[in-house]
Amino acid sequence: MDHAHLQSALAGRQIEAVVIGASAGGVGALLRLLPGLPADYGCAVVAVLHVPEGRQSQLAGVFQQRMDMPVYEAMDKQELSSGTLYFAGSGYHLSVERDRSFSLSCEAPVHFARPAIDYLMESAADAYGPALVGILLTGANQDGAAGMAAIGRAGGLTVVQDPAEAEVPTMPQEAIRRRRPDLVLSLDEIHTLLLMLENN
Repeated sequence: MDHAHLQSALAGRQIEAVVIGASAGGVGALLRLLPGLPADYGCAVVAVLHVPEGRQSQLAGVFQQRMDMPVYEAMDKQELSSGTLYFAGSGYHLSVERDRSFSLSCEAPVHFARPAIDYLMESAADAYGPALVGILLTGANQDGAAGMAAIGRAGGLTVVQDPAEAEVPTMPQEAIRRRRPDLVLSLDEIHTLLLMLENN
């Protein structure tokens, strides 16, 4: 997809936050997507990957070594800041409150996952409305489809990884089936889109 098409998708939007969901194959996908974003990036970026419960997530450390922007595991009551990447930790659902701070909860798993992508996306759609970009990547279940639909209904921009390119296509396919996303893109195109948010 050319730059003009991506530019038209962003036209008139003031994006404040990006939420990303992934499962099987997600670490590799994010390593292609996120390094290269500038230290003073204009949005907060929040990612949920399905992390096994009872095992400490190493994601923040892995990505901090490869990125210019600060990377944290999201903490309860922490306020979201632009130019920062946050990962959901293991064993808790992560949500965004209306005051743009994080909340952790121990509610039952969703689609066998805790943290669940739907949980983050639905809450972020409430908090940010049209100022949100939702991105759903490779994965093996339905988690994220309802969340992406909620972002779309709230006026946010919905982006799904091209299932033909995804390591495991189930999750992107389910999101596309549930509600047509604004954009279906390759990882390279999503990376370009993220960089274009800077100049928007």
